[in-house]
Amino acid sequence: MSENQNLLAEQRRALILDEVRRRGGVRVNELTRKLNVSDMTVRRDLDALARQGVIEKVHGGAVPVVEASTHEPGFEAKSTLELTAKEDIARAAAAMAVPGSAIALSGGTTTYALAQHLLDVPDLTVVTNSVRVADVFHVAQRPGSPGARPGAATVVLTGGVRTPSDSLVGPVADQAIVSLHFDVLFLGVHGISVEAGLSTPNLAEAETNRRFVQSARRVVVVADHTKWGTVGLSSFATLEQVDTFVTDAGLPREARAEVEEQLPGLVVAGRDTGGRPAEG
Repeated sequence: MSENQNLLAEQRRALILDEVRRRGGVRVNELTRKLNVSDMTVRRDLDALARQGVIEKVHGGAVPVVEASTHEPGFEAKSTLELTAKEDIARAAAAMAVPGSAIALSGGTTTYALAQHLLDVPDLTVVTNSVRVADVFHVAQRPGSPGARPGAATVVLTGGVRTPSDSLVGPVADQAIVSLHFDVLFLGVHGISVEAGLSTPNLAEAETNRRFVQSARRVVVVADHTKWGTVGLSSFATLEQVDTFVTDAGLPREARAEVEEQLPGLVVAGRDTGGRPAEG
């Protein structure tokens, strides 16, 4: 972790979270030295991360929160995390959408960010099980709304039962998806690992995602570096079923090497903590 007094608060907190997860815990005095900031700044950062539910403060430092494999955070809780990473990923993934193609977007905060970039890609047909994603295109098509785009994508929203992450899942969604065929699926995930592949804590969502994967000619996973190594209750795809993994520069070098051994495509978007363009 490089010392840099000019890091934005969000970048600094991402570095702290990575350190906590990598080492299993850190002390405040260690972070002040590594980040070259004051004790008070570090404590404020730890307070912010604790409010997000991603660390637990202990005397003199912090430890990671160990989540059950069935824990599913809500959309609002996830939308505050890794904002810069999600924006970098969304921008890189949007460049893969071909005008006039049929694409699918699963639920999640990263696909939500991606949807906003896809507004500029003409003549798309978008199938999604995300209420939030559908709203992005709906608002863009509404005459007189701020940032309206009359030519925004045609959207098909599956039915289904709503999850905490505002995705529609279950038999109704599954039946809608299985009869369709997509050029590209942009898939957000709860967790991704070599052993478990792609996973989610929600059993019904796992089945719906499984149908998405089966209906797509190409599968592009969009997930920030914190999802690597996370395992949910139910696996719904292997890494062999993924064509491209789009992530951010926070993914460690050793993890990148593992991904490159398993997948034909890895795109690392954004910049590393030293301000240099990420390698992809």
